[in-house]
Amino acid sequence: MTRHTASPLSTIALVALTLPAFTLPPFTLPAGAAVVHHHGKPAQHKAKAAAVPAVPAGPPPTAPLAVPGMAAPPVLADQAAYVLMDAKTGAILAEKASGIEWPPASLTKLMTAYVTYQAIAHGTLKMDQTVPVSDAAWHTGGSRMFISPGMTVTVDQLLHGLIIDSGNDAAVALAQAVAGNRAAFVGLMNHQAKLLHLTGTHYVNVDGLPDPALRTTAMDVATLSRAIVTQFPQYLKISVKKHFTFNKITQPSWNPVLFHDATVDGLKTGRTNEAGHCIDATAVRNGTRLIAVVLGGPNWTASTHDIEALLDYGYQFYTDATIAKAGTTIGTMPAPGYQTTTVPVAAAHDVVMTIPTQAAKSLKTTVTYDAPPAAGVKPGTIVGTITISADGKTLATVPAVATTADQPAGLMTRMMRSIKHAF
Repeated sequence: MTRHTASPLSTIALVALTLPAFTLPPFTLPAGAAVVHHHGKPAQHKAKAAAVPAVPAGPPPTAPLAVPGMAAPPVLADQAAYVLMDAKTGAILAEKASGIEWPPASLTKLMTAYVTYQAIAHGTLKMDQTVPVSDAAWHTGGSRMFISPGMTVTVDQLLHGLIIDSGNDAAVALAQAVAGNRAAFVGLMNHQAKLLHLTGTHYVNVDGLPDPALRTTAMDVATLSRAIVTQFPQYLKISVKKHFTFNKITQPSWNPVLFHDATVDGLKTGRTNEAGHCIDATAVRNGTRLIAVVLGGPNWTASTHDIEALLDYGYQFYTDATIAKAGTTIGTMPAPGYQTTTVPVAAAHDVVMTIPTQAAKSLKTTVTYDAPPAAGVKPGTIVGTITISADGKTLATVPAVATTADQPAGLMTRMMRSIKHAF
């Protein structure tokens, strides 16, 4: 058994963020246009405060990759559930009730956008394509981008209206453009949810308007968000925008974190009385992208502060590290019966991991070898296992493979080695 200790990794410095109360910038509407809530009816003067959903106590938050001595993840008592994920590796840095089913509200539109971008990638839809506006889209309630029949609107504009304005009308128009009708599009949404293993998610509409059968989980939202930023990063070029103007109507993004944190460039928010104030945000700091999801917050200020708490925790206590690279020798397998007697080995594939920053200093890479195959080896032949650990905790394993070919030595060579060894 050969042991190799990785070089210490630099500690990520945390920039403390002061979180004052904030307000969204106003948006302007033409005369006679109604101001609408994110997912509600037109606002009325002296309206009562929106109901806040009861937040279940649930299990305490956990940090699956934490090592002894690390700070505990944020409690975030106001949130029903949360997830903090590394976008590159998919590692979960912190979670609370991540599998509890919850109304997604306008987070539903993440899948609406995902299916639309797939249609664009497949060539069945084009960004500059003009989309007719149906009466169904025009009459859709809740938040809107204010499209109407007879209006010229492109797929690109509808995506802006969907992502920035959280337009339910845009969602319906895109669904009809992709699948012909909303029911068929919902079928596509649930199919993609199955392919992405979103086991706690079920869609019944394209916009997130309340329905008892509409549900998701914080883990599923994070998983879908990772798929979006990985497969369709162009989504972020829209979601990073703080305002969108269409038909002389300027609306601000519904994502309050954008106005508070310059490192955040997406993704989506949702609010209904049933769902509370839900935020799905992604940020890049020091080259690392994290995804933070909170569900069920009492107001936008609390949910924004909680998103920031999650991001700060992740960037302070975790880092991405390349532990091993395919093709780079990491050890040698003893093979006394082979022609060369030793075989260089490497990881079968690159190993990039999210690890606790403090664990980087105690990171160890251990190679355990199998018995050399009797028939010899070729490049890529699995000859053992590489284990990466820190403070006695196994972080990952990867097959160890031969990097060169070798064959069993001939009979005379083996006899001469035996004689030499005897003396």
